[in-house]
Amino acid sequence: MATFFGEVLSVYSRAVEEDEEEVDENEEDAEIRRELEEKREVHLHWSPEVSESLKSGNKLPCSDFILAVGHNAARFLSVYALTSENWDALGRASVWNERSGGVASEESTCVFYRPKDNPAVLICQVTCYLAEDQLFQWTEKVFDCLQLRQLNVTVLSESSVSEFKTADYLSSSSAPFLRSLHSAAFSGKPVCKSLEQPNIVTGLQAAVLNHCEVHRIPSIVYQCYSDVIGPDSVTMETFKPTLTKLGKSIKLDPSPSADILRKIVRTTNIHSNLYI
Repeated sequence: MATFFGEVLSVYSRAVEEDEEEVDENEEDAEIRRELEEKREVHLHWSPEVSESLKSGNKLPCSDFILAVGHNAARFLSVYALTSENWDALGRASVWNERSGGVASEESTCVFYRPKDNPAVLICQVTCYLAEDQLFQWTEKVFDCLQLRQLNVTVLSESSVSEFKTADYLSSSSAPFLRSLHSAAFSGKPVCKSLEQPNIVTGLQAAVLNHCEVHRIPSIVYQCYSDVIGPDSVTMETFKPTLTKLGKSIKLDPSPSADILRKIVRTTNIHSNLYI
C-alpha cells in the first residue's frame, strides 16, 4: 500500500486478525462444549453377568418394564414390592448435571431391579433430576438394552397439582389424584381417568411414552398430581389402584407392615404447593 509521500507499507487488515481470533475462540468454545457433553452423558452400569450378555449382542429379556419417576412413586414400589428379599439389583444409570452436584452419588443414580423368580420383569426407580438434554439419551440407552418384542411399559410419576389445568374449581381436598396417558399400542383398561386436555406430561415419563409411541410399544403413564412438595404417605398411597395391574407382573405385598411404612415413608417438612 502506498502513502501520499511514496512510502510502501505492508498491508494490514484488522478484519483478518479479528476473524482469526474468532476462529480461535470458537474452537475453544467447541472444545468446552464437547467436554461438557461428555460429562453430561448418561452411563449405564450393569452387573457383570448382564454386561457380558449385552457385549455378546444379546438383549435383556423383558416382558414388563415398570418405571417409577419421583420420590413418592419410587417409595410406593419400595413399600409394596422391593421390601422382600426376592429382588436382585441388576444395575444403575448414573447422570451428572447442574443439580446433581460435583460427583455422582446415590442421589444421582437410577437403580434397576429384577425379581429372582421372574427375570422377564424389570423395575427402575428414578429419584434424581434428569436435564432436558439427558432425557432422550437415557431413554434410548435403556431401551436399547431391552428386548422390545412383547414388551409392556408402565410408568408411575408425579407432578405438582399447580401444573394441572382445569376449567373447574380445584379445591385442596381434591389432591392428590391420579390420571393416565397411554400409547396407541396400549390395549388394557386404565385404573383411573385419562389426562384431560390441554394437560401434558413432561420429563422422563414423557420421553419414555414418546419412545414407546414411535416404536409401537404398549405403554401407560399413571401421573399423580399432589399438593405436597416432597415425599409423603398420602401421595404415595394414591398409586394403590395400580396394584391390580402391577400384581399381574410381580409379587406385591398388599398390606405392608407398619415397621416398613415407618422406615420408608417420612412425612416431615411437608409444604402445600397448591397455590404455587
